[in-house]
Amino acid sequence: MPPHWHERAPRSWQRAQDPWSLLALEPTPAGGALRAQRDPRSGALMGFTEELLPFVGLSAQNSLSLRRPPGPPGQPPQGSATNVPFWPGGLEEPTLEQIRGTHQEEEDIDFETDLLTTPPGLQRGVEYKPPVAGPGGPVSLSSLLGTLDVFELVGDKAGGGPQPPRSDGGGSSSLPPLPPRRADSLEELLKEEQGPPPAPPEPPQEVWAELLDADTPVEGFEELVPDPAFKWPFSPDPFQQRAVLALERGHSLLVAAHTSAGKTAVAEYAVALARRHMTRSIYTSPIKALSNQKFRDFKATFGDVGLLTGDVQLHPEASCLIMTTEILRSMLYNGSDIIRDLEWVIFDEVHYINDAERGVVWEEVLIMLPEHVKLILLSATVPNALEFAQWVGRTKGRILRVLSTRARPVPLQHFLFTGPRHPTLHLLLDAQGGFCTRGYYAAMEAKKEQSSKHAQSFGAKQPNMGGSPGQEQGLWLALLRLLQTRSLLPVVAFTFSRGRCWARAQALGGLDLLSPPERSHVRGFVHKCLGRLGGPDRRLPQVLSVSELLQRGIGLHHGGVLPLLKEMVEMLFSQGLVKVLFATETFAMGVNMPARTVVFDSIRKHDGNSFRDLLPGEYVQMSGRAGRRGLDSTGTVIILCPGALPELADLHRVVLGRPAPLQSQFRLTYPMILGLLRAQALRVQDVMRSSFAEFPLRRDAPVQQRRVAELRAALAALGEPDLGGPLEDLPLYHRAATGLRRARAVLTRRLAESPAGLRVLAPGRVVVVCTPRHRNALGLILQVTSEGPSRTFTTLVLSDQPPEGGGTATDPPLPPDVPYPEDLLLTHLFLPEGPCGYMLEKLQPGDIGGVTTKTLRVNPEKLLQELSPPPGSRARVPSIPLVGAALQELARLAGGVGGVPLLEPPLRDPPSLEAATTTRTLAASLSSFQCVHSPRFPQQYSQFAARQELLEQLEELQFQLSDQSLLLLPEYQQRLEVLRALGYVERGDTVALGGRVASLLSCHQLLLTELLLGNVLAPLNPQEAAALLGCLGGGPGRGGAPENLTPPLQQALQQLLALAQRLAQLQQKFGIPESPEEPLDCSLVPVVYEWARGMPFADIVLLAGVQEGSLVRAIQRLEEMLRELRGAARLLGEPALAAKLESASSSIRRDIVFAASLYTQ
Repeated sequence: MPPHWHERAPRSWQRAQDPWSLLALEPTPAGGALRAQRDPRSGALMGFTEELLPFVGLSAQNSLSLRRPPGPPGQPPQGSATNVPFWPGGLEEPTLEQIRGTHQEEEDIDFETDLLTTPPGLQRGVEYKPPVAGPGGPVSLSSLLGTLDVFELVGDKAGGGPQPPRSDGGGSSSLPPLPPRRADSLEELLKEEQGPPPAPPEPPQEVWAELLDADTPVEGFEELVPDPAFKWPFSPDPFQQRAVLALERGHSLLVAAHTSAGKTAVAEYAVALARRHMTRSIYTSPIKALSNQKFRDFKATFGDVGLLTGDVQLHPEASCLIMTTEILRSMLYNGSDIIRDLEWVIFDEVHYINDAERGVVWEEVLIMLPEHVKLILLSATVPNALEFAQWVGRTKGRILRVLSTRARPVPLQHFLFTGPRHPTLHLLLDAQGGFCTRGYYAAMEAKKEQSSKHAQSFGAKQPNMGGSPGQEQGLWLALLRLLQTRSLLPVVAFTFSRGRCWARAQALGGLDLLSPPERSHVRGFVHKCLGRLGGPDRRLPQVLSVSELLQRGIGLHHGGVLPLLKEMVEMLFSQGLVKVLFATETFAMGVNMPARTVVFDSIRKHDGNSFRDLLPGEYVQMSGRAGRRGLDSTGTVIILCPGALPELADLHRVVLGRPAPLQSQFRLTYPMILGLLRAQALRVQDVMRSSFAEFPLRRDAPVQQRRVAELRAALAALGEPDLGGPLEDLPLYHRAATGLRRARAVLTRRLAESPAGLRVLAPGRVVVVCTPRHRNALGLILQVTSEGPSRTFTTLVLSDQPPEGGGTATDPPLPPDVPYPEDLLLTHLFLPEGPCGYMLEKLQPGDIGGVTTKTLRVNPEKLLQELSPPPGSRARVPSIPLVGAALQELARLAGGVGGVPLLEPPLRDPPSLEAATTTRTLAASLSSFQCVHSPRFPQQYSQFAARQELLEQLEELQFQLSDQSLLLLPEYQQRLEVLRALGYVERGDTVALGGRVASLLSCHQLLLTELLLGNVLAPLNPQEAAALLGCLGGGPGRGGAPENLTPPLQQALQQLLALAQRLAQLQQKFGIPESPEEPLDCSLVPVVYEWARGMPFADIVLLAGVQEGSLVRAIQRLEEMLRELRGAARLLGEPALAAKLESASSSIRRDIVFAASLYTQ
């Protein structure tokens, strides 16, 4: 615009005010439409019919269907907080009973009888009767089917067979003699005439995973896939060929293979296949660094690739999107429209599901993905890959193909290195996986010789290799000279301490591993990367130190290194310009950077609680970085032994142990509960039931459902017992008998588990045996053995003598158990009708019905030796005088009047005392029952007992199939009570405004929501608001109360701490366990405040007293929190607060802390 037009540029036009336009509403969409009916021959209009239009009025706020209209074009890729998710695939639709289920505040209406036909106040209404066809005219198929619906089915009556309905005209009926069968179609009538359908076959056992052969090449692979969607520059391995065939057929996959085996090739083919199908694919990774790296790799391969992380959005419209798993979870809960076009989701490092803090994210995403999305799961080798695939397949309702291979493309050799005095590698594990004990003992001899030489020079004090800086330098220089001589560089040295990483790198002194051309290339690359930083940031001590190390071929990689420097190290390492890399175990978490050699400075680490040996899975993950495919014939793994040599058993367990299986880390979180409650059709219980933790308990659900149907049929066939007259108290008698037996079983079990049981239930004790083959039979304990947690009692049991000539091999079945009071009181004992027989039984504590006060003086060892033939299942005739004498004594005791006195158990623990009291009370009540005097008592008791047993089995199965058996249901109820107490969830489980705000937040949901609702941030300026929230960012601060804060910030901090304490007390009140979130760290408040005010990063590092990388990560997480709170403030209708949070985010988003990733440039 020319300058002389400036005066005339600002113009405005007044708009007429129209307040009524604010009250205008969009018209409700019509739920039905009229369709014309025409004569098919002439086209003449015959009338109109009204039909319902499906999917009318659907929106992202009220429907979980994929048929709902897409959102506005300006909607972010993550979706909107007002959207509900799409219906998860594999999740069962709500049943009719659940839909008809009413809440307490709803009125129960019977839609068959309670509906009115006449409106209130009118004389007549509408009677809904089927239309009567007029005489004459052609009969159409629709009218014929409509007529069929009018007839009533008349069954056989007492007076005769089926009769046709009468004619309305009063004359003879023109209908056929038999009433027509009702059917919805003519096809069903034809099927009925053909006869009853055959009985459905027994459904097979559920199989949701299929294990494919991953080691045999596919014959004719080129003919089976003549036009592959993606071609690699190499010949695919057998498992890659199988994966391509499965992907071409649209199958979901689980690929479990070692590091660097080529799992990424499967992901590349799925991305290319989605591009061919003009659909979209998503590649998820557990960490942001791996997402950035995959973005660079896939961008170079496919071009059309986007990146979605917490703070970066690049090309969200691309066909392939790279993101972290947390971003995908947010997209699913917020109903992102990207899910509509999604064909493949690739989960890299899916074994990360074992992570205690973030493993739940993988389970949530797998459960919430819609049905049309296919899965590719890439994992390290795990022992239960097939079980995990079964869970995924059952959850999503599709068979998952499993490719599991333990073959390494580059075999590994494992060695021990004892020190610089003997710079030799001792073979511990060869390339074929054989453990070499000879190498271990050779290393032990070298260690002893080294100790002997040290004693001759410095006395008897043992050497402490790796202690002083000089010893550190000598150890590593000797190792690196050996590796350089054998051409075993580059090497990754895993050190389980950030401080030791720096110390080991500095101990190398002036060692230079690069040639002049390589050094020149590294210098130019470092200068180019650091040119993106400002002057003060380029002079940071860590930047100068890492740059100097890189120019000598030495690198550092751990959580304390600045992200930009870590990316520089990774890029130079991938080019072979970093010869020695000192790294922590995070370097092995997905970053695909193989080396020639891997070195462990120890096989012990500190896991945050204590020192322990490496787990086999951790060792496999890190050692798998050794061996570059196509460059090395074998990979080399070296375990340093600067001090004492590890024990042989420990080495064997770490190197050859079985990796930890995949285990569920599913837990309930407030965002999950609130996100599911917003979608009223979804239930939190269904998501809990679909979790991996519930899979072992739910895999037999179809079998249990069939068993429930069988039990109901058996109950119907059994019928109700006749309990009239003197049998009225039979149910109470059955309850007393069952309770008495259970109380005695508790007493016997507690006695057998207690130390006193060793004295009471000793050999020679006479007991009452109650088993399916023995009822109230006396037995003599001969031997007590411990098998696992319980004891087994070898007992000589009194029985009938078998018939002459042998008899059957199995005992005849006993009649139904009908216990009379004397049977329950153990006053009526079993007594053989003829000569005494015996059986030698191994009894469990539950088989002993009572312990008597009697003991027999016998020699148990001699009895056991003389009993012959070996114990069997049949009763035998005593042929030994000792056995005969024992049996005669048992028979004498059984024939006494009133039975044998029972021993009072010498137990004083509360469960035993309660069981003893119950036993005495129920035993005393048995004499008051009248049902035992009825002649029909045995028959009716047997029927009633059988029915009660079926009912108990049915109740147990129904409980296992119901929501009440869910493991996390009590915690869900507790968390729901907390949300109700805070007002986030209202009556009817409706999510209130506070709940909608809390569902937007990824950490400290309750505390941050209370901060917003309590208006705590209002009196603070943007810098103070950022500083206050800094204590919630999970930073690496060292604790301690901050000093020299501004009065508003000090007051707000006190309010924050008071809120945190109140919320903790509220959760403890409802019994919620401690949250896994990181605790508050107030020491970062002044650090963030000064950073927001513009203090240079070098001074911030000195003020914080922590490593640079840890501080950067804390500030980045704080910025993500501010971004979430900004969206929450807008949802609350607080534009001023949203602007303040935006300003706070801008004040900390600067300099090296938020330098752009090298992978995205």
